[in-house]
Amino acid sequence: MKNLFDISGKVAVVTGGSRGIGAMIARGYVENGVKTYICSRTLEQAEATAKSLSEFGECIALGADLATMAGIEKFVAEITAREKKIDILVNNAGAVWAAPLDDFPESGWDKVMDLNVKSVFFLSQKFLPLLRAATSRDTMARIINIASVDGQSVPKFETYSYSASKAAVIHMTRVLAKRLSKDNITVNAIAPGAFPSEMTKVVLKNHKQMMLDQIPLARVGATILFCDRRMFSVEMSRALQYTLTK
Repeated sequence: MKNLFDISGKVAVVTGGSRGIGAMIARGYVENGVKTYICSRTLEQAEATAKSLSEFGECIALGADLATMAGIEKFVAEITAREKKIDILVNNAGAVWAAPLDDFPESGWDKVMDLNVKSVFFLSQKFLPLLRAATSRDTMARIINIASVDGQSVPKFETYSYSASKAAVIHMTRVLAKRLSKDNITVNAIAPGAFPSEMTKVVLKNHKQMMLDQIPLARVGATILFCDRRMFSVEMSRALQYTLTK
């Protein structure tokens, strides 16, 4: 059982890993012996998180604007210059925009779709050579897409592009999982509920009780839920090397 959850010596890339859920995921990997790259549009923010996490293991910060193809290609090139393979890609970087339906701007649609959907697809595509390099007959590489419960149900807030983007990520995950199974790469999505982060700070401050009323256990997420080695190391276990798909 101990070896089943052993991920030490792996290499992971966690986009948006400087704060929120991304930082929680990165911490879980670093604490369990994974060489972990995190990125943020603000390099200083990523460096501060990497410095904190480096107390537990190896964490490397890079600056990246993943909302553009140029930013995606630059980020992939930086990782490729440093690594011959990556075992885990966590597509976590995301954005949200809220506005009344009659006033919802095109900029709020494009910003969210570019980061939440477009970057997930093209990062997965561009990292394929390094992901394939990590595979063997008995070893699979992993892509983990961070979606949201808002992609599975109708949200209370007018975040039209966000909920649409997360629904797209969930279905894109299914499509990629079927295709990349031929390459010994599994693709899975996780749809978290509310977690404390910069993205949810205002909502939790003004509407926390309303959000808690929708959750059977009446609580928001906590760091320990994403740092628990069982939650993310299980993605690396042989138990998940065989999946069913339609």
